[in-house]
Amino acid sequence: MLAAFALVLSQLFPVLSSAAQPRDGDGLPGEAQVGEVLRDPDFGVTTRQAGLQRHVEMYQWTRDGSGYALEWRGARVDSSGFAPGHENPRQIPLREREWRAPVSLDGRPVPGDVLAALGKWQQFRPNFSALPGNMSATFQPEGDGLGSAENPLAPQVGDLRITWRSLVLPPLAERLVLRDGEWTLRETTAAPAIAGPDARAGVQPQRQSPRWPAWLLFAAAAAAVIVLGLVIARRRKP
Repeated sequence: MLAAFALVLSQLFPVLSSAAQPRDGDGLPGEAQVGEVLRDPDFGVTTRQAGLQRHVEMYQWTRDGSGYALEWRGARVDSSGFAPGHENPRQIPLREREWRAPVSLDGRPVPGDVLAALGKWQQFRPNFSALPGNMSATFQPEGDGLGSAENPLAPQVGDLRITWRSLVLPPLAERLVLRDGEWTLRETTAAPAIAGPDARAGVQPQRQSPRWPAWLLFAAAAAAVIVLGLVIARRRKP
């Protein structure tokens, strides 16, 4: 019996040791860690997400068939050929900006292209409590952002509208895999409609043996140690 328990323990402990370490091509990562709080220095807008974007629009004249119309545009509309009375400002006084935070997973950095593939830009309404005084004199809350129009319902040519978006990451467990020391996207695409060489040859793909959860392995090892201790104690009794 002692030999059997020793055999069980010799098999369990190497498995427990390997289960605690992420391995290339195997294992599930933990939660992503964003390295810093991103901040728009001009407006004091912050986010704890992986990215921050400032989107700026200006109210401008645009061509509308044979006439003109006023629209919010993110880029300056050249009005040099427009009829008198339809001039736009020569430039947008504020530019769009983007900031990215370093993201790591289990102590290893996640490449930017992986974050771009998994992340989603979502508009959010910031807390404008940290709005600098010079900006609060020009802008007021409007919708999910800020606007410079004295009357948001009747903006004038040259008025600005500013909104922010953050790069939100989904849970990364089961989405990434460690290869050659770098996090890459885990392949989750469905099998192609045309069978591969092995299927055409009638060869069945090998199934990977399931990996037991670490907590279950630890519990089994602890139970084995307890039972082994009881057996030894019982043998020592006169």
